[in-house]
Amino acid sequence: MNITLQQMLALDAVVKQKSIQAGARYLNKTHPSVIAALKKMEDELGFALFDRGGYRSVLSEKGKAFYNNVKLILSDMQTLESQARHIQQGEEPELNIIIGDITPIADVLKILRAFSEENSFTHLNLHFENLYGPNEKLLNENADLIIHHIDKSDSRYKYKDYCQVSIVPVVAPGFLKIPIDHQLKYSDLRDYTQCIIRDTAKNSNNNYFVDKYSAHLTVGDQHTKKEVILQRMAWGHMPLFLVNDEIDKGELICISGDNIKGNTVDIVAARLQSSHSGIMAERLWQYF
Repeated sequence: MNITLQQMLALDAVVKQKSIQAGARYLNKTHPSVIAALKKMEDELGFALFDRGGYRSVLSEKGKAFYNNVKLILSDMQTLESQARHIQQGEEPELNIIIGDITPIADVLKILRAFSEENSFTHLNLHFENLYGPNEKLLNENADLIIHHIDKSDSRYKYKDYCQVSIVPVVAPGFLKIPIDHQLKYSDLRDYTQCIIRDTAKNSNNNYFVDKYSAHLTVGDQHTKKEVILQRMAWGHMPLFLVNDEIDKGELICISGDNIKGNTVDIVAARLQSSHSGIMAERLWQYF
């Protein structure tokens, strides 16, 4: 069977325009050429596409079933043509985005979703990294964009401020067998396990709130860390937005004081200052 694209386009035009003559005008073709295309298609199929008893060109039952598939094929063809133009214009087919472990994911995903809805031919590869992991990936040119915290004095980065995240030390009620007050010190906690996040960077000497004298329980993400602390297996520092409800309910206690400190971190959208950004990378940058 040899059904051509031109025959499918002729069928589609006649159905939508409701007559062969109108379909021919729509395609800017002659009336006889459209009739010939439909006749050849019917010969290939072995059945009539139209009931020809009336003035209008009305599909037969078999014609309706066949046309439903033709519409799908033509839609796919339009998608292919759009994608080809997209690639021809130098628009990147994919971008690598890394979201850091203390970044409010839901808010970032809303931005990325809006970008994807308007730029459907650019696929977003989303990766989630901890601690220095996003920075290492970007500096090694394995990411187009990170949403994380950076050293703003490092001239290798180009960044836009996104939000601020408070980091607070928390513990579940009953975990500590000592009084909790503002005079609590790290040395008071050395008999208690501290939960820390595993750094996904291959080369990093950064130390984020880690007490080197305490026993450590290491986990791979903030949500697991939160559950470990809730289950009274350890204490640790957490992004406030992840534990605010539990603190309000009394399920967790913030132990920040004169000696045990929290911190406020600037979350930014960052890319390399030196890199040449493609069309879609630049377009995504504008969303932030």
